[in-house]
Parts: sequence; C-alpha cells; structure tokens
Amino acid sequence: MALAILVTGGTGRLGSRVVTRLVEAGATVRVLTHSRTGPDGVELFAGDLATGVGIDDALAGVGTVVHCAGSAKGDEVMTRTLVAAAQNAGVGHVLYISVVGAERVPVVSGLDRMAFGYFAAKRAAELLLENSRLPYSILRTTQFQESMLAVARQMAKSPVIPTPTGSRFQPVAVDEVAARLAELALGEPAGLVAEMGGPTAYLTGELVRGYLTATHRRRLFVPVHMPGRAAGAIRAGANLTPNQAVGVQTWEELLASEAGV
Repeated sequence: MALAILVTGGTGRLGSRVVTRLVEAGATVRVLTHSRTGPDGVELFAGDLATGVGIDDALAGVGTVVHCAGSAKGDEVMTRTLVAAAQNAGVGHVLYISVVGAERVPVVSGLDRMAFGYFAAKRAAELLLENSRLPYSILRTTQFQESMLAVARQMAKSPVIPTPTGSRFQPVAVDEVAARLAELALGEPAGLVAEMGGPTAYLTGELVRGYLTATHRRRLFVPVHMPGRAAGAIRAGANLTPNQAVGVQTWEELLASEAGV
C-alpha cells in the first residue's frame, strides 16, 4: 500500500487545490488543519505547526509532505517544527513552496522587514530544509494572481492610491502552481527545482489600473519611492523570473474570469 501524502495548509488557497489534484491522481491524502472541516476524500488531522501539537500523529505512515502552510511571521517556526517531526517519522520527501527572489531580496532593516519580510521568512524555511537530513524539493514561484487581486481590491477602496515606483510583479495563477506541486509530490525529491513565473511582468500601477478598468472605476494614483535595500532589489527585478515565464493564464484573463472583481 502506498504511503500517504500529508498537505499542510491543505484548506488554504493553494493547499486545497493541491489536495484536489492529488486526490484526482489517486493518492491517499491527509490534511493538517486547525479546522474540523476540509476537502472531500481526505483524512483530516487536527494539528498546529506553531506548537507541534498533533504533528506526530499526522505524520505516522506518511511518505511525502507538501508544506503549503506559512505566513510572513511563521514560516521559519512552522518549518522548524515540521522538519524535526518529519525526521523522527522517517518521511521520505518534503516539498516546500517558496518565492522567487527568496535569496535575492535582502531584508536587513526593520523597514525592509515590515514591507518584505515574506522573502526572508521563505529563505529561512528553505535553509532549514537544505540543512536537514530530509530528502526535499523546493519550488519557488512568483506572487499568485489571486493574491495580487486581493491587494488590488484593498488598494481600490481608497480614492487615492499610493503606488511604489518601479516595482514590478509577475503574477502566476494559483491553480497552475497547484498542478506543478502535485506533479512534484508524486515524484522523487529533486532539491531546488526550476522556478515558475507568470507570463507577463507588470508595474504595480498597471496591475491596479487593470483591476479598476475591469470594475469600471477611477482613482488618483500618487507615485511613492520605497526606501531600503529590499525595495531597491524589487525595483531591480529580484522578484522576477523572466526566463521561467511558464505560466499560461494572464492577469487580464483572471480579471475577465472574475465576474465580481
């Protein structure tokens, strides 16, 4: 009997889609969750990566972990807990979702950390895996289109929108990332795999203007120069992967598909 695959963050935006793909592929899937509810066709295990409660039970009989749980503040803590437990359980493959630019965006000051701590958290989690005894795979992707849409919605609530000058993003569809993660989870550990970016890079203002056009609204834009080394790295394209623009769905197609954008 094949060992189970455990998905952390399996009820979230990305994790739930990974779970669906794995179930469709015939895998035995478990989801680590705080909730009592989750996707159909899977075993739910109550657990908390921040404290370690329930993790050992969830990992018993697991061959692969797809680690989708995380946050700007908690990636390192949660990954440290998971790595220790996975080592004890003899897990054969840990697959981690990271971000393009994790090692290229320097987070050296409090200001950097406030705006771009996400990159540092992802890199710290990567290092925990790289320095462990666990076989692993790491997939770095650009920002999700769906996450950028949430940001655009929030920014559009104000009549005046501060827009970072020179900052570009290369959003990728979350479902395409989920498909790649499922493929990797069903394969052998591969270390740091090829990055994955969306088909087009946009200035921040272009992304928001596209959203405003789709929702038939207008706003005043005020350019803002973001200080700090991390912001400078973003302006230089450290968060982009032009040679791996393998995503298919465009930002415009996402907006067109969202009737209530």
